[in-house]
Amino acid sequence: MKHLVAKIHPADNVLVALTDLPIGTPVTWGGATVTTTEKIPAKHKLAIQPLAAGDEVTMYGVLVGKTATPINQGGLLTTANIRHATNSYQEGQHPQGWAQPDVSKFAERTFLGYHRPDGRVGTANYWLVIPLVFCENRNIQVLEEALVNDLGYARRKSYQPQTQTLIELMQAGKTVEEILATDLHSAEASRQKPKLFPNVDGIRFLSHEGGCGGIRQDAQTLCGLLAGYITHPNVAGATVLSLGCQNAQVSMLQDEIAKRDPSFSKPLFILEQQKVGTEETLVSTALRQTFAGLMQANAQQRQPAPLSKLTLGLECGGSDGFSGISANPAVGHVSDMLVALGGSVILAEFPELCGVEQEIVNRSVDHDTAQRFTSLMKAYGESAVAVGSGFDMNPSPGNIRDGLITDAMKSAGAARKGGSSPVVAVLDYPELVTKPGLNLLCTPGNDVESTTAEVGSGANVVLFTTGLGTPTGNPIAPVVKISSNTKLAERMPDIIDVNTGTIIDGEETIEQAGERILDYVIQVASGLEVSAVRHGQTDFIPWKRGVSL
Repeated sequence: MKHLVAKIHPADNVLVALTDLPIGTPVTWGGATVTTTEKIPAKHKLAIQPLAAGDEVTMYGVLVGKTATPINQGGLLTTANIRHATNSYQEGQHPQGWAQPDVSKFAERTFLGYHRPDGRVGTANYWLVIPLVFCENRNIQVLEEALVNDLGYARRKSYQPQTQTLIELMQAGKTVEEILATDLHSAEASRQKPKLFPNVDGIRFLSHEGGCGGIRQDAQTLCGLLAGYITHPNVAGATVLSLGCQNAQVSMLQDEIAKRDPSFSKPLFILEQQKVGTEETLVSTALRQTFAGLMQANAQQRQPAPLSKLTLGLECGGSDGFSGISANPAVGHVSDMLVALGGSVILAEFPELCGVEQEIVNRSVDHDTAQRFTSLMKAYGESAVAVGSGFDMNPSPGNIRDGLITDAMKSAGAARKGGSSPVVAVLDYPELVTKPGLNLLCTPGNDVESTTAEVGSGANVVLFTTGLGTPTGNPIAPVVKISSNTKLAERMPDIIDVNTGTIIDGEETIEQAGERILDYVIQVASGLEVSAVRHGQTDFIPWKRGVSL
């Protein structure tokens, strides 16, 4: 049964509208009734009681803002009458107790993955081609043009037939009006060639704008991220192109690889253009070595692995007012289940943990873990203020339009992706996850930067919740798109993989949705293609350490 409103936490003094509520609509929860004094759009919030200017606004049981002007009982919360506000945080008690979920349904489940020499298991099998510096991006593009189509790895839908149709119509003398009225959907896309190497999921080209200029720490961080991708269990091997004179030296990359895998044994080909000579020699050598590496990678096959070998990245983007009550808590239940099964999860996006710091401190396994979190969090916040910004500027126009009107409100919902398990480690970008359990990773809130970072730290599947729709993918890890509402899932079925709008619609509980997601994750980890992979969505943006919200 679908309700009109939801109260998330007993201490909350606002309700979330689950559907559009006209003026004068009586809404009931827990035996109490409030009548709306304004039109309340779905996903937005209404006051349970009259609020005076300066009163605290509570959601998810935490402070998410203070009123700038009075709000009537049943009135709408907006950016005009609410200001961002959060509580301070201090040392907690460690460890805090945790009630593990029942995982008996999944205790004996396995997935089919690629077992690597370091003991980790991949959910995919990719070959990487990486520039150490942006000067090599053109050569990377040349290699991509030479390899992708002929080896059967072209994934993006071709719209060239539609262009050809338009050319033919113009040559036939059609008018501008007739061209505009033409339906191009009937034009067939070009057929994809079969893969020459069936056990290799693809070749990924990680072009970027770093490696030189900036500060030396930028180069070190970039090499750490690239090393995270090269040593990643979803990667069979890599070809690296270096110019030679850049800050991101080959030796720096090799040191970062050794940090993550001291016994590294994957095929790795490194070419330095200033030593090799001409472009033709460089590209021909890289082609030959990459082709040989693909032959080696193709010899690997999927084998059963326990769910404890999964590392899930937890991400959200294009969030809406339902994200914190459907998709995010459902993912939080998946997180708790995987932790109970011995797996690892990564919760990132530090600007979107603003306001829930005390909860995270209390969940940290010990004082040192809590202290590292608060230290990184405060430093991040101070760096934002230093350039005239702040966490309060994090919500996007789309967030605000769909009900997330303060950063604390957005953060309190976003943090629910991490479930309720203890925080076992706090990592600074681009450190590697080494402990089972819930890991925090310091990253921006930016979708692609954060997803890029989580995968670099070891996530072999990413769960990405969205309320507005975002196509974000990753070069090597499947990104599962989870809709917070049914309308989005119906409007953008080519992007969404899983719909949790069923929770809002009253068809499913959070726990039931979580179990459904975990079952889907097992299929994806065994080779089922998600939408982002089918579309060739391979977003990769390294975080250049600075202020990015």
